[in-house]
Amino acid sequence: MVFEGSSAAISHTGKVRTNNQDSGYAGSNLFVVADGMGGHAGGDVASSVAVNRLQALDRPFDSPQEAEAELRDTIADTAGDLIQLVTRRPELAGLGTTVSAIAMVDEWAVIAHIGDSRIYLWRDGELTQITTDHTFVQRLVDSGRITPEEARYHPRRSVLMRVLGDMDANPEIDTFIMQTRPGDRWVLCSDGLSGVVDEQHIAKVLRRDEAPGRTADALLRQTLDGGAPDNVTIVIVDVGGQHPTFLAAPSVVGSASNPQGVSLPAATRTGLPTGWLHPRSQAANEPSHFEPDVDYLEELIAEDRRRARRRRIGAIVAIVVLVAALAAGFAAFYSWTQTRYFVGADEDSVVVYQGIQANLGPISLAQPHEDTGIRLDELTDANRAAVERTITARSLEHAEQIVDRLEADLPAEDEEATPTPSPSASTSVPTIPNPEPTDEPTQTPDGGEG
Repeated sequence: MVFEGSSAAISHTGKVRTNNQDSGYAGSNLFVVADGMGGHAGGDVASSVAVNRLQALDRPFDSPQEAEAELRDTIADTAGDLIQLVTRRPELAGLGTTVSAIAMVDEWAVIAHIGDSRIYLWRDGELTQITTDHTFVQRLVDSGRITPEEARYHPRRSVLMRVLGDMDANPEIDTFIMQTRPGDRWVLCSDGLSGVVDEQHIAKVLRRDEAPGRTADALLRQTLDGGAPDNVTIVIVDVGGQHPTFLAAPSVVGSASNPQGVSLPAATRTGLPTGWLHPRSQAANEPSHFEPDVDYLEELIAEDRRRARRRRIGAIVAIVVLVAALAAGFAAFYSWTQTRYFVGADEDSVVVYQGIQANLGPISLAQPHEDTGIRLDELTDANRAAVERTITARSLEHAEQIVDRLEADLPAEDEEATPTPSPSASTSVPTIPNPEPTDEPTQTPDGGEG
């Protein structure tokens, strides 16, 4: 069954390289991206050989398992082709290429992968990286020694652990089968895209839901805006879609589109120093990938261990400095709290407290300074309510003034009561003594002598 959908392929030399070592292919059922390496002489040859060899698989298969086996065997056989090519042309020694391919079989996507080119799946508004990079830094990420963000800028990010080249006649190739469905969009790309444009910005372009050709152009523009220090190859594959087409004429891009045996002249350089235009980019003729030997890998691992040890020491120092700063800050804060006072209550009396009305976990920032001896039940209702809510003082002197006012407002003690006569009590009349007798005669009212 011929794949029903639409696709587009695009490849660009980039802003720094002088030749394009990438190759791409978009056919009826087969879609491939290959990123060549080996310097100016061999990278383009390796990727072109791989894509041209795989084109024979652009046909319907009876089952996804058959397609998986064919992909694996053909890519492995390509390694033998590269070894024979180097035997005939020793100047190409060290050439190699990555390969990421999809063969569509009914509702199945059969995937084969080696190297650090990538295959993404855009489904239901989410971008997922399907393949795993066969790089040194990816091993560091998988082991938890660095983060994916650190891997993007790691100085050894171009060190490949697996590649299709002239050094291994039996390369280890990842193959697997995934179910696909209408509306899925597959993105195959070299690291010229994924190494410059992060997944967030790739997803932003895919979210526009434009046609495959326009989407590939938009992704290429983002790469060029980012400096494009490497070749860029992008293949977009839509499953079904709004306007599905039965693809017939394949699209071949990059070095694989050049006639075999014909070498194109290098791009003409401008008179301006490239360092002014792209000061952070690597040299144009410097290989974008590197396949290391065992000794080199051991040195890299030892270097990574040293870097990890330095990071741990730095982290410990940073933690110690942070803890010391926090302790100093807390000590200064606690010292300040001990210059504050407030008037409050304990169980039954008025107390002057030193500190502030707060706790830091189990640590109280206030403690009793003086028990005034004033009982709560002696206060007026208003004063007692104020003390129980606490009264903030500006200083110890101010707190003592507050206590003096509370004491002044205490009710006066009752004086001893004096007895008062009651209305029913009889009044004692003083006795008037009888006059003593005298010899002098007394006069009667009528004037006579008594």
